[in-house]
Amino acid sequence: MNPLIFTGLVIGLLFGFALQRGRFCMNSAFRDVLLMRDFTLLKAVGTALLVEMIGFEILALTGVITLAPKPLMWGANIVGGLLFGTGMVLAGGCASGITYRVGEGMVGAMSAVLGFIFAGLMSVMGVLKPVVDYLQTTTKVMTSAGKSLTLANIFGLPHYVMAFGIAGVAIIIWVAWVLTHKSDEDEFGEKSHSLTERIFKRGWGWLATGIVIGLIGIIAFPASAATGRNYPLGITMGHVNIAKTLVTGENVLNWESMMIIGLILGAAIAALIAGEFKLRAPAPAVLIQTFFGGLLMGFGAVLSGGCNIGHILSGVPQLSIGSIVGGASIILGAWITVYFLFLRSE
Repeated sequence: MNPLIFTGLVIGLLFGFALQRGRFCMNSAFRDVLLMRDFTLLKAVGTALLVEMIGFEILALTGVITLAPKPLMWGANIVGGLLFGTGMVLAGGCASGITYRVGEGMVGAMSAVLGFIFAGLMSVMGVLKPVVDYLQTTTKVMTSAGKSLTLANIFGLPHYVMAFGIAGVAIIIWVAWVLTHKSDEDEFGEKSHSLTERIFKRGWGWLATGIVIGLIGIIAFPASAATGRNYPLGITMGHVNIAKTLVTGENVLNWESMMIIGLILGAAIAALIAGEFKLRAPAPAVLIQTFFGGLLMGFGAVLSGGCNIGHILSGVPQLSIGSIVGGASIILGAWITVYFLFLRSE
């Protein structure tokens, strides 16, 4: 076992702590836009993407990392993304959301994670694998040079020009919006409290949450690449490899597996310090729903080639067309499900 995989444990501790203190969950971010017209968590997601896009490009230009955008597998990306988006609404959390909530003691999240792992295993090495293989291979599209499609190579531009260009335009739009929509809200927390209390006891604002998670994603890339896994944050295969090791007895734990363990521990530490850890079990019907949602998420994530973290948080900042299609499908699947579950009867 490569000892460097234990850096994943450290990154996971930081990631889990930040997720718990920032209540960072993409299911909530996308759902709240429709249900409450609340863009708070969506702004945190956007901030993290912007930080990572700039950070990844700087690391790539300085030779610290080699970018590894996911390939476009349009059929698998779309179908898998829609299933994942539907599943995360039913499960009450995205892949990272249900994982960090396990560390808070939420039994519903544990049920969703079990479904996620079971379907993930069946998709990687079980009865669902032929479906995954077929859709991924028959709908895969690469460049003539055999590279993954990105916004940069589609438009024939250097990757850094496209990345910095998008980031620059986003920052200009953001600054213009802030100047014309000033708010008294303190995005970094209540300043009447000490810094220690604001970090460990109070919920983080969206800006602080987005920046911290973006920085963790940047640090994760070279740490993971040093172990032979050339990709930043991920969730799906971390869970699957832990399960495969337990089921088969063969040690297939990697950096991502250690990150999952650290994530749950980090969230548990954050919840304990803040006095928010408590075993909470919903009604049996809800447990069945969250398990079923987890099943859809596990199959969808493997089929699409990534979950909300693998595609949206880690793939989109690398300008991957596959991740953009997969991420958009996740959002669409979530919105369709939110409409039928919560809005259609209004």
